[in-house]
Amino acid sequence: MSRSESRESQPPPQVAEVSTAIGHEQRAVASADQVVPVLTVLSHPMATRAGERLLLEGLTAGREVSLSRNGPNFTRPGETFGQPLADPFVSRNPLVFSPGGGGRLRLRVGEGGTRVVVDGQPVTSREFSPEELAAGVPLELSGRVVLLLHQDSSGARAPGDSLGMVGESPGIRRVREHIQRIADLHVPVLVRGETGTGKELVARAIHQHSPRKGRPFLSVNLGSIPKELAAAELFGAKKGAYSGATQDREGFFRAAQGGTLFLDEVGEAPPEVQVMLLRVLETGELFPVGGHTPLKTDVRLIAATDANLEEHIREGRFKAPLLHRLAGYEIRLPPLRERREDLGMLFQHFAREELEAIGEAHRLTPRDPYAEPWLPAPLAVRLLRYAWPGNIRQLRNITRQLVIGSRGQSVLQLDSRLAEELDAAGPAPKLAPAPTAVARRKSTEVTGEELLSALRQHAWDLKLAADELGIPRSSIYDLIDKHPNIRRAGTLSAEEITACHRECGGDLDAMVQRLEVSKKALNRRLKELGLSARSS
Repeated sequence: MSRSESRESQPPPQVAEVSTAIGHEQRAVASADQVVPVLTVLSHPMATRAGERLLLEGLTAGREVSLSRNGPNFTRPGETFGQPLADPFVSRNPLVFSPGGGGRLRLRVGEGGTRVVVDGQPVTSREFSPEELAAGVPLELSGRVVLLLHQDSSGARAPGDSLGMVGESPGIRRVREHIQRIADLHVPVLVRGETGTGKELVARAIHQHSPRKGRPFLSVNLGSIPKELAAAELFGAKKGAYSGATQDREGFFRAAQGGTLFLDEVGEAPPEVQVMLLRVLETGELFPVGGHTPLKTDVRLIAATDANLEEHIREGRFKAPLLHRLAGYEIRLPPLRERREDLGMLFQHFAREELEAIGEAHRLTPRDPYAEPWLPAPLAVRLLRYAWPGNIRQLRNITRQLVIGSRGQSVLQLDSRLAEELDAAGPAPKLAPAPTAVARRKSTEVTGEELLSALRQHAWDLKLAADELGIPRSSIYDLIDKHPNIRRAGTLSAEEITACHRECGGDLDAMVQRLEVSKKALNRRLKELGLSARSS
C-alpha cells in the first residue's frame, strides 16, 4: 500500500469485527477452559505493543472474524481495554479468518487488502492445519507488523504479580502458578529445564515470595566447584581438615542460615557430597569437613538441573533417595522454542534495557507512524523461527549485540556474524520434539587426543566438552588431571597468570585460549589475584 493510499479518507467497509473487551457477549462465546485461536503481536512499529493479543473466539462459534487496521482491539492478558493495529500501512480492507473442517482455520485476504506473507510467500488465501496452529504460524502484515497465529485457553488471565518473569504463554503461566503454590512452604524444590531457561530466576522468585525473603539467598553452581573442594565449600571445614585449610571455613549452608540456598547443576555433585546433602535433607544437620559434632541448619534448599537425573541413577552416578528428597516439589521450565508467543515481549524487554543504557529508548516509541519499523518484520520472523538452543540467555545476548551493533541507526541491522549464528542451529521445528538423550560413554573410552580436541573446540567450556564427549562433567575433571599436557587454572602460578593478563590486556577469552584452561576457573583465579577481566 502506498503512503497516499494509506491517508485516504474513504469510510471503512462494513465488516463484522469482533471486540476483545470483556463483557457478557464475549464470555458466552467460549467456555473458560476452551482452546481458541489467538493472534499475538510479536513486532509492531510501536515496539511496546509486543505481547498484545486478540482471541479469535468467534471461530469456535462457527463465525468469521475480520481483522483490519481499525479493529478489533488487541489487549494484554487480563486487561479490558486495548487498541486496533492502527498501522497506516495495514489496509482498512479486512483479512477474514473462518473456521474449517477438522479443526482447521482459513485465512482470506480481500482484494486490495493487506499484503500477508506466510513462510516467506505472499498469500491471498491459506488454510492452517491443527498441527500448524499448535506450533504457531507467523503472519507478516505489510512488511511492518508480525503476528503469531497460535492457540491458547480462552479463560487465561494474567496474574496480579508477574514474579519477575516476562511472558504470558501457557508454559510460563503454569510456572507462576507452581511458584505461588509452593513459595510459603518449607518444602525442597527441584527446578528442571534446559540451559538458559531461567532456573535461578524461579529460585529467586520462590525466595522473594516466601517468609524467608528478608534473609540470605545464596546461589551456588556445583558444576563450577572442583569436586575435591565441593564438600568444604558447601558444608564448611575445620582448620587443618585438608591441605591448605589454614582456618575454619563457614560453608554455604551456614552462610545461608535462615534463608535459601540455590544449588544449580545439582547433577554434578560428587558422590560424597550427595551423601552429605541427603543427610542435611533428612536430619537438618550437617558435619563440616574434619568436624565430629553435627550442626543444626535452617536452610530452604532449591536445586536445579538440566540433566536427566533418572538416567544418572540408572548409570549409578546419582543417588535415587537424594532425588526423591530434592524433588519435594518439582517445577519444569519450558524451553523458549515452546513459548514462542513470548518472544516479542522478551525481545522488547531486553532491548529496552540496552537502549536505556545507550540513551536510545525512544526507538521503541517512534513519533512518526510512517517511519520504518526499528525491528524490521523479516528480522522478527527470523528470530521467531530460530530454535534458540541457548534459550532466554541466548536471546538476551543476541538482543544486546543487535542493539549495540545498530547504535545510532534508525533500524536494527543484522551483521554477517549474527546472521551466521541464527542460521547455524537451523529453524525451530514446527513441532518441537522431545529432547533426545546424549549417547553416553565410559570416561575410560575417551582418548587424550579426543579430550584435548573437544576442549579446544568448545573454548575450554568443560560442560560443553563433556556433552560433546558423552561423559558426565565430574569425569572430565579426572581426565584432565590424568592428561600430561592439560593443566588446571588452580595449578597456574600467580606470576604466569599476571603476565598473561598483562599481555592479553585483561581479555578473558584471549587468556583462556593462550593458557588453555577453564574460563570459569580462570576467572575465579583472577578475582583471587585482584585482577579485572573482560570478555571479547
